Amino acid sequence: MQKHTVELPLSKKPTDAEVRKLKDYFREMPVDEILTGLKFAKNRWSAKDAGTLKVGRKSIIQKEVHSVTTEQAQWRLKNWKMMIANYRRRGYSYPTISRIKKILIQKSKKKK
Repeated sequence: MQKHTVELPLSKKPTDAEVRKLKDYFREMPVDEILTGLKFAKNRWSAKDAGTLKVGRKSIIQKEVHSVTTEQAQWRLKNWKMMIANYRRRGYSYPTISRIKKILIQKSKKKK
């Protein structure tokens, strides 16, 4: 196996453990896979830096049901078709919407 060297400008000095990890990744993986991963990481970093990174499903669900009262949960369930339309407009997937509904059902049954 032929060794090639690449000089990388880094934002901060890596620790010895981080350098070892980088060397292991570069040794084991093909260059095109590394570039694909770096492209993904750069896009994610850019979105995070710009504040446009979409959060994961759990965070979306928590955001939707965190401070919902029993009455609000009941209203949302009574008007569920309208709520589905709103959630789909926001880009939520059907599995996410069904998880939201499951938690709303639980919240609507509390304090009855």
